[in-house]
Order: sequence, then C-alpha cells, then structure tokens
Amino acid sequence: MAPSTSVEQAIDGYAHRFLDSAPLSGTRAAVTEFVVFGLKQAWACIFGAAMLAVLVGTRLWYSDDAALARNDFLVLAAVAIQLVMVVFRLETLRELRVIVLFHIVGTGMELFKTDVGSWIYEGDGLLRIGGVPLYSGFMYAAVGSYMVRVYRMFDLRFERYPRRWITAILAALIYLNFFTHHYVVDARYPLLVGIVVVFARTWLQFRVFRSRFRMPLVVAFLLVAIFIWLAENIATWANAWAYPDQLDGWHLVSVAKLGSWFLLMMVSVVLVAWVYPPRPPGPRLPAEPGRAEPVTS
Repeated sequence: MAPSTSVEQAIDGYAHRFLDSAPLSGTRAAVTEFVVFGLKQAWACIFGAAMLAVLVGTRLWYSDDAALARNDFLVLAAVAIQLVMVVFRLETLRELRVIVLFHIVGTGMELFKTDVGSWIYEGDGLLRIGGVPLYSGFMYAAVGSYMVRVYRMFDLRFERYPRRWITAILAALIYLNFFTHHYVVDARYPLLVGIVVVFARTWLQFRVFRSRFRMPLVVAFLLVAIFIWLAENIATWANAWAYPDQLDGWHLVSVAKLGSWFLLMMVSVVLVAWVYPPRPPGPRLPAEPGRAEPVTS
C-alpha cells in the first residue's frame, strides 16, 4: 500500500533506490527486512516518541519556579507536535479523525478514573478539566497515531477477521467495564477470554520491504500492549501521572496493567476500523524482479 503523505512518498522513493539492489534471499536480505521493520516502527511511533521526549525533558530540566506551569507547557507542546505532524504532512487528515476519536474516548476515561482515584496528576495548571490536564488526551492520541500509521505503512491485511459488529459490541463492553468495575463485579477476565475467542482464527499479514509476514492477531495485541506498558513506565517516571502506590516513590508499573492495555487494544482496533475497514489478503500476483513478496509465518 503506497504511503499517504508526500513526505513518506519521498522517503519511500529514496529507500527503494537504496535497497532495490539488495539480494532477494540470504543473510543480507534478512538483515534488510529487519532494519526496515525497525525503521518503520520508529516512524510509526514518531508522535508518541515526541511526547515521551517532552515528558522526560521537562522532568529533568523544567524549573518548578517557571512562570508557566509544567502541565500547561506540556499541553502547549502536545498541540505544537500535533500541528507539526499535520502541517509538514507527517500525518494525513484522515488519520487525524481517528486521533480525535482517541482524544474523546481517552479524556472521558481520564475524567472518571482520576475522580475515583485510579491515578493522579500532580502539579498546577490552568489548561485542565477538573483534575485532568489536557495533555492527557494526547497520550491516548499517541496510541491512535501509532495504530493508523502502522496500518498504512505495513499494508496490514487480516485473514478471517470477525464481523465488525461483534468486535464493536465487545469493545463497548470493555470500555464500559473500565467504569462499572468500580461498582459491580469486574468482568475483565471474561472479556479477555472473549477477545481470545473472537480473534482465535484471525491472522495478521504485514509487509515490511519485499516479504509479507503473518502472525496471530491476538499475539500482535499482546506485543503492542507490552510496548505501551514500557512507554507507561517512562511516562510515570517523568511524572506525567502517578498511580497511588507510586506517590511515595516511583517504581515499575505493575505487570497486571498489561491486562488493561490488552483490553484497551480491542477498543483501539475498533476505533481504527471505523476509518480503515479491515482488508482481507489480496490476490497473489506473479513476483516481479526485486519485488518478491512471499508470505512467511
């Protein structure tokens, strides 16, 4: 699938001029695929990486006596990052629709969760709703940005993707449980089982450079959840927010949070599928010299 922004088209053209001479098989071919995979993942993470860089930078060097509160600076920095992404065509307006959805869904959860004490935002600031600084929505937007960019850059295809109305119901129940489990029985474990059952037969296909690869979609959910958990540890160390057990001193976020992020992946997938309907694998075309795309498991 062709890149959707002019910047990415230029990068893609340069990359192909540089890499098309690489052999079709052997160690060098495998190394090429691995390096391209890492570079694409890094490019997909550009919004989240910029946000983490600002969080860490202000944690280390922002003065407590500054005229502008750190939380307000983070809001302005997040807005600036978003504007740069759009103005310099690092992100499409279609992708921006998904990111706005993540803002809305994430901010709604933040308002409730901070009210019941699930986590806390420290520090002062004017750019906030209740106890939630407005930069919090941009952290959910970073997840949305990553997912839509990965969808596009890796030309994601899905084998035996379940009916979207089923996934929408499951995602709605998961989102609802994030609120209701404070008052009634927590259904996260049945919901986790539900994800595994619904997506048990679904495989993800993705193209790196020449080759297409495949993996169970549930495994992809888990890998992204682990990645977000690692980013969450950096963000909490940078005092973006804190869990109650971190108020007396920072330590690693509980591994149990992986379950929450795994559940959130289901909500995220449904939001992305609203703009980018899941596509089945395309027809197998005759291989062209230098463009072979074998599917490997």
